[in-house]
Amino acid sequence: QVQLVESGGGLVQPGGSLRLSCAVSSSRGSPYFIRWYRQPPGKQREFIATHYSGGSTNYADSVKGRFTISKDNVENTVYLQMNSLKSEDTAVYYCNTQLLGTDYWGQGTQVTVSS
Repeated sequence: QVQLVESGGGLVQPGGSLRLSCAVSSSRGSPYFIRWYRQPPGKQREFIATHYSGGSTNYADSVKGRFTISKDNVENTVYLQMNSLKSEDTAVYYCNTQLLGTDYWGQGTQVTVSS
């Protein structure tokens, strides 16, 4: 009932920027929130940021001030602008939402920060 499709990952040098996209489609109404998570190699998946339907946002301390989550309501796409990237930002990035008690995840997009 909800599909999330991430894109925009790639290889970037330390200090560089990337913008990830999460295209949202739903046959059961609009989700209340969209979250970004990431899973670094060999580690647990971790929360990055939330965008709520009213426009408010919150962030993990590790990305606060460097990452910005936003939403284009016309395109129904949630973006994650990532600046000042560090090697420790290397991970597979996923978007996530819940609707009517069901958890939905995208397929993920790889971000590699390396010189």
